Amino acid sequence: MLNKEDSRAPPPLFVSARLMVVVVKSNTTSSPLRFRVYGIRSDRVNLGRRSAYCSDYTHRSEFVYKAVVFATTRVLELAKESSTSIPSKYLRSDIEKAVVPNGDHIPEIPVIDMQKLVSVGPNNPEVEKLDFACKEWGFFQLVNHGVDSALLENLKAEIDAFFKLPMEEKKKWWQSPGNAEGFGQAFVVSDDQKLDWGDLFFMVTYPLRLRNPRLIPSLPSPLSELMECYTSELNNLSTGMLEKIAEALHMKPEEMTEFVGEGRQTIRINCYPPCELSDQVMELTPHSDATLITILLQLNDVDGLEIRKDGKWYRSIEHCGTVHPVKERLSFAMFFGLGLDGELGPAPSLISEQTPAKFKRVKVQEFYKGLFSRRLQGKAYVDTYKIQLD
Repeated sequence: MLNKEDSRAPPPLFVSARLMVVVVKSNTTSSPLRFRVYGIRSDRVNLGRRSAYCSDYTHRSEFVYKAVVFATTRVLELAKESSTSIPSKYLRSDIEKAVVPNGDHIPEIPVIDMQKLVSVGPNNPEVEKLDFACKEWGFFQLVNHGVDSALLENLKAEIDAFFKLPMEEKKKWWQSPGNAEGFGQAFVVSDDQKLDWGDLFFMVTYPLRLRNPRLIPSLPSPLSELMECYTSELNNLSTGMLEKIAEALHMKPEEMTEFVGEGRQTIRINCYPPCELSDQVMELTPHSDATLITILLQLNDVDGLEIRKDGKWYRSIEHCGTVHPVKERLSFAMFFGLGLDGELGPAPSLISEQTPAKFKRVKVQEFYKGLFSRRLQGKAYVDTYKIQLD
């Protein structure tokens, strides 16, 4: 854990890491052991010239972000007007409360030390801890990750200022119909669905040719430069974790690298304003991320993230966000996924007669087409690719 007396220690990162359909390995008697693969490639992500990052942007948009955008109202503006007069499309009656057992042992989220994880030597106990965290939780806290504290603090300040810009100024970054990038909401597929109580800024950051030319050049400085540094740091961080995942699975490192291929990186910055009716609205619908790895940085000290384990919700996988009644919450999520020309499926080296594949193979493009055309609902979409075994 971080030393509370050392104010210079960087804040922890939270990692969501449970495999969707990629790596399946059975242990002796219990349920299948599932990992979510970490990382893409270690190449640095740079803004570069406009021509370098927009060449395939239109092609990307045609099959990935065909979600209908109905959420034209911004939650931050609603919160300024009133915190008790909430439009019905944000109010929910089916919110499942977090469980904190009275007098019972509250399970602790695993903590992984990156410095120990990458240490050289056989039988590294930190690799075993990573194995356990991925298998039993699909979520863990990462400490000693090496991301500079000053970078994180400056990034937090600039993001806070970015979301506080006047609405008229932020309009140039609003989402457009059929495109999920920019300010707005995600997974809005009909005009009658319940919406999350929060605004987000979503953007593809890697590879360069898939970047949106409307967004990148216009981001304020120094926010754009800070995001460049941060995303590059996470690329390097995830590459090291990827190697250890392969080690834990007894896979050849090159097999994992080949599977990930070019990779794809996106960011989602979330701003959840306070609401006095916090028990009737939700920051983020319960879901399981459709990426290989999610790395979350809490940008302020406001709690709200909840994760689901053994059928119960625990405050800080399948996770969600709950609204605070008086405080705003900010977070920065980074998602690493496969390249759009890749294929999802069980790792060949882990399939045998004794450990058959649990999921079908599917093209990444096909997977995302289906994902972005439906509402968030736990793990329901991933379950459609399960193989029915005798």
